[in-house]
Amino acid sequence: MWERERVSTTTTHTLQYRVDGPEDAPILVLGPSLGTTWHMWDRQIAELSERWRVIRYDLPGHGGAPAHPAASVGDLAERLLATLDQLGVQRFGYAGCSVGGAVGIELALRHPQRVATLALVAASPRFGTADEFRQRGVVVRTNGLDPIARSAPERWFTPAFAAAQPAIVEWAVQMVRTTDPGCYIAACEALAAFDVRAGLGRIQVPTLVVVGSEDQVTGPAEARTLVAGIPDARLALVPGASHLAPVEQPAAVTDLLAHHFATAWHDTLAAFPAPSAPVTSPPVAPVAEIAPAATEQPQATGPGRADPYQAGMKVRREVLGDAHVDDVLADGDDFTGDFQELITRFAWGEVWTREGLDRRMRSCVTLTALVAGGHLEELASHTRAALRNGLTPSEIREILIHTAVYCGVPAANSAFRVAQAVIQEETTPRA
Repeated sequence: MWERERVSTTTTHTLQYRVDGPEDAPILVLGPSLGTTWHMWDRQIAELSERWRVIRYDLPGHGGAPAHPAASVGDLAERLLATLDQLGVQRFGYAGCSVGGAVGIELALRHPQRVATLALVAASPRFGTADEFRQRGVVVRTNGLDPIARSAPERWFTPAFAAAQPAIVEWAVQMVRTTDPGCYIAACEALAAFDVRAGLGRIQVPTLVVVGSEDQVTGPAEARTLVAGIPDARLALVPGASHLAPVEQPAAVTDLLAHHFATAWHDTLAAFPAPSAPVTSPPVAPVAEIAPAATEQPQATGPGRADPYQAGMKVRREVLGDAHVDDVLADGDDFTGDFQELITRFAWGEVWTREGLDRRMRSCVTLTALVAGGHLEELASHTRAALRNGLTPSEIREILIHTAVYCGVPAANSAFRVAQAVIQEETTPRA
């Protein structure tokens, strides 16, 4: 018996989905890329649904799905599991593209007993840098999704395909334009924090890693990192394909998936013991990547109290950006190292981590204080931080106008020049 259905859920704990294929067939779940909908898999469905019951899902705010932003890739994985639980699905194969692949990695780490076999398309254990994705969020918050939509074909398709298939290019642009901006920004933040490089060895399912030979987003280098880290993984390179290989080279990707899921499916659960505790993505910046001036592990600050240094470094990187923090630490030496440790521990670990104010409000306070003190160099980095923390350029403008009254017109005038340059740089879409 064949069934086709579409269900839109209004809860914050499940995802919008569609089912194709016979009711009694094994379950195969397909996950989308950021900015796409389940329709990116349309050209695989005819063949895959002959043998499997295929479940496709939309990310929050994509394809008309309810706009309930997800805080992390792990959150998306848990929402997908809740959706599958509602459908009575316990064990399944999984294939995901880009962020959909990240969801598959989280599933294999957190719930290995649920995943029978895995395919990762255009995926990576870490997608670019946290700074890149947070800057993309700033662009969307300021300009909407149109700049991202117009540049999507360049990221997703080879030039030859884009020239030959204008209808598909327009479909891609409109798909991004109709995405909820808040959910897109949240997905960018989730990818900024995603880093499972240290956990790849724990993936216990047979894994196929598929990558387009021309993919400039998550290309062959990232695919090889996955294959090197996952014990039972093999690599498939798709010639003439960029990031959205399932759209650009549908027959090749379909054949690879069909063969993988037909031959690598595990029939028993014996090889997949449930983990004693969920394995989550580690912080954006592992300690091993911190520059030498700050690599010494600080001691506890008092009996029974956790040292705030690591929490402070995490927040400092999230707010100011990895590039800025790396530059500061790289310039450090024996003379400045203790000062940088003090800033990380007390300013970022003690104050910025307090729950009394959210980060947006702390940015408002910080900008005002820096204008009052005339600290224009610090104002530049904290204007970038304010944009990352969710303030819009118009809100920053209002803060600076307010400081003209209470801190003085000359101070505000200088602050406007600094902030204007930073905002223009940060809100301009990058190639």
